[in-house]
Amino acid sequence: MKVTLESTSKVVDIRFPSGVDVPARVWEGKTDTGIPVHCFITRVAVGRNEDQSQFETELLECREPSPDVAAIPMRFIL
Repeated sequence: MKVTLESTSKVVDIRFPSGVDVPARVWEGKTDTGIPVHCFITRVAVGRNEDQSQFETELLECREPSPDVAAIPMRFIL
C-alpha cells in the first residue's frame, strides 16, 4: 500500500498506558486507491546525507485540517 500525506496544523497529545503524553501532528491523505486516511505522526527523520535545511523548511508548511480531522479530540488515550 502507498499513502500520500499532507501536514495539517492540528496537533494532539497521545497518552500511552505508561502515562506519558506524546505530541502528534495529524496528517491527511489518501491511499494509492483513493481511500481517505489520517495519520498521527510523532516523529519524522531525514537521512544524514539529505538536505535537512530544505526538509525543515518544507515541514513548516501545513494546511488547516478538514472538518473531520478538526473534530478529533486534542487528547487521545491508548
